Amino acid sequence: MKDLKSLEKLIGIRFKDKHLLKNAFVHRSYLNEHKDFGMLSNEKLEFLGDSVLSLITSVYLYKKYAQMQEGDYTEIKSSIVKTGSLALAAEELHLGDYLYLSKGEDASGGRKNKNILADAFEALIASIFIDQGFNRAYFFVVKFLFKNRLDLLIAKNLYASSKSKLQEVAQAKFKTAPTYQILEAKGPEHKRIFKIGVYLKEEKKGEGVGFSKKEAEEAAAQKALEKLV
Repeated sequence: MKDLKSLEKLIGIRFKDKHLLKNAFVHRSYLNEHKDFGMLSNEKLEFLGDSVLSLITSVYLYKKYAQMQEGDYTEIKSSIVKTGSLALAAEELHLGDYLYLSKGEDASGGRKNKNILADAFEALIASIFIDQGFNRAYFFVVKFLFKNRLDLLIAKNLYASSKSKLQEVAQAKFKTAPTYQILEAKGPEHKRIFKIGVYLKEEKKGEGVGFSKKEAEEAAAQKALEKLV
């Protein structure tokens, strides 16, 4: 496990409260094996970080893309704050190297698990916000999550979700809206995997798998689009 000083150097932030930074990387599985660790898991920080990230994204879009409509903001936000984007940013910062995981979680590839990495990234945002204030958290997100990623997404019009595209195609071709149904949900609560089917007039057009219902629905919609377009 890496020394957190190397992370502070990489992101250019020296924490006043080092325990707060450490807490961002404590996965719940670690506490099952270390009952006297004296620190909670990063789940509450992740919860706060999710809200801070949402606000940062809204402020950034409002400032830089004032001409866009509210619906565009919603689609763009969904594209940039999804698990895959957050996990990719976490990988670029090597956040997996700093995680406190149980032996089992570590052995099963927890340091590369997209859900765990995305949660750690959001927890880190919350830690920066609490320790350094909103502006430092804002510039951290802009530098390490948005980078060229968000502007490229907008420039190439890649932000429209598969669900939105499928909705348009379904209305145009079949005069109906797609419906989604959970086909399977397995795994522990904190690492649940969903399989979802998408239907048009009761006919299944695609299936998708994801770590959240939203992610699985997106994957299912993409599969349906590949068949219909």
